[in-house]
Amino acid sequence: MVDGKELKKKLIIIFKKHGLSHGDADISSNAIINAELVGAHTHGLARLRMYCERINKKVINPKPKIKIKKISQSISHIDANNSIGFVAADVGIKQAIINAKKTGIGLVGIKNSGHYGLSSYYAEQAVKKNLIVLCFTNAPPAIAPHGSRKKLFGTNPICFGSPSSFKAPFILDTSVSEINRGKIRVAAKTGKKIPAGVALDKFGKPTTDAKKALLGVQLPLGGFRGSGLAWMVDILSGVMTGANHGGKVKDPFDDFSGPQNVGHMFLTIKPNLFVGNFNEKIKQNIKRVKSLPKIKGVKEILYPGQNKQKKFKKNVNKKIYISDNIKSDLESLIAS
Repeated sequence: MVDGKELKKKLIIIFKKHGLSHGDADISSNAIINAELVGAHTHGLARLRMYCERINKKVINPKPKIKIKKISQSISHIDANNSIGFVAADVGIKQAIINAKKTGIGLVGIKNSGHYGLSSYYAEQAVKKNLIVLCFTNAPPAIAPHGSRKKLFGTNPICFGSPSSFKAPFILDTSVSEINRGKIRVAAKTGKKIPAGVALDKFGKPTTDAKKALLGVQLPLGGFRGSGLAWMVDILSGVMTGANHGGKVKDPFDDFSGPQNVGHMFLTIKPNLFVGNFNEKIKQNIKRVKSLPKIKGVKEILYPGQNKQKKFKKNVNKKIYISDNIKSDLESLIAS
């Protein structure tokens, strides 16, 4: 167990040792710790060594010169210069917020970025500014398009956020696969099985063996529907932004032949563009759903984002658990 403040100090030291400015190290550390606090451990400390290895192998630029091109008052295009994904996304969501506050809508496309952690982390920043937000990002090949047994699309998360008029914002953050790839990696590392019906091995046969799943393909959520959504995200965050797409995003753990060139797309919207009392309407909307009759065993009908907020509040003042492997990573990265 480690205190959150102490952990952040260690992360900042590690990132600065790998060439990041203090500000960029702070941004990256905050994103990683947030993932741990909301229980998304596959997107937190488990990826720290990977980020550092990619910097060491010069496929992440620790001192990027990020360029923001103004297309219009509402639209911006960002070249992240192969920065660590946390920093690129931080610049992007802040620009999308600025644009929406000016005109009512902010659209920001980002190219030459990397893995940015949890989409919900950036969505929450926009929601705190009383904006509706959509976040898209593409990812390395993991999902076989419907009808194929060869992986091409990433797990390509889709995230929607809205002010809720409750303490927890309404934030839906989901990949378009039956299971996120990080969970399969953790299962492979720990020797655990994965659920049936989420992956095929390299021969196209169903498997619960995590290692075989990593060599094979993940199945899209809802069959052809999930496959179509993965394709949509690849178009929005890859084709539209000028980032890699169509199976060309490099795997951050295994492919060090060059930068990932991940693409992101952020859309922010003032919620009162059409109605003046949005906050009251969304409050009534959520209340209506939560008041519905519950099935046996369900204590409360939760809206998206509510569970993560509960975990965050539960964990924010507690020490953060780190495994022996993560502890070893922290110690070796600080010493390196």
